[in-house]
Amino acid sequence: MTVVRALARPLLSVIFVVQGANAVRNPEPLVPKAQPVTDRFVPMVKKVAPPQVSDRIPETTANLVRLNGAVQVLGGLALATGKGRRLGASVLAASLVPTTLAGHAFWQEKDKDARNQQKIAFMKNLGVLGGLLLAAVDTEGKPGVAWRATHGARAAKRETKRGAKAAKREARQLAREAKQAAKLAKAELHLG
Repeated sequence: MTVVRALARPLLSVIFVVQGANAVRNPEPLVPKAQPVTDRFVPMVKKVAPPQVSDRIPETTANLVRLNGAVQVLGGLALATGKGRRLGASVLAASLVPTTLAGHAFWQEKDKDARNQQKIAFMKNLGVLGGLLLAAVDTEGKPGVAWRATHGARAAKRETKRGAKAAKREARQLAREAKQAAKLAKAELHLG
């Protein structure tokens, strides 16, 4: 791991660990802003999700805020420690979307200064989302699974062709040697 990655991952994740822990411990201050988002999206998710998932979605907004906070703590720790970093970054990115919509709905603000502050916070979260997406696809310079699968198939095809050509050459060489052995045997038969 490079020094940049070793610094960037914890820096990117610290806000999620701290704010997530706060949300788990004390969700009530976040409930009023989260309520419109949860009221809108939870029924939609329950319709789409399989029954074993939809039955486990919390009913109260406070519990949903706690769940989101727990997800952020776990995702933040995964990203910061590097253990499950790509999955952690993906989970954080997914949790950041409803958090941003609920917490920084600048389009609903009437006061110009409050709207500007919320817009700045919204755009900062978009920047963090971009960083999380980069972290989610970061393979640390190693080829990803898709690249390896594509190039592995090509390499296997190439090696198969090389093997077939080598087998043909070997067969021709064996045929020549067999012919020469037959000639020598015939010559020895005539001499003997």
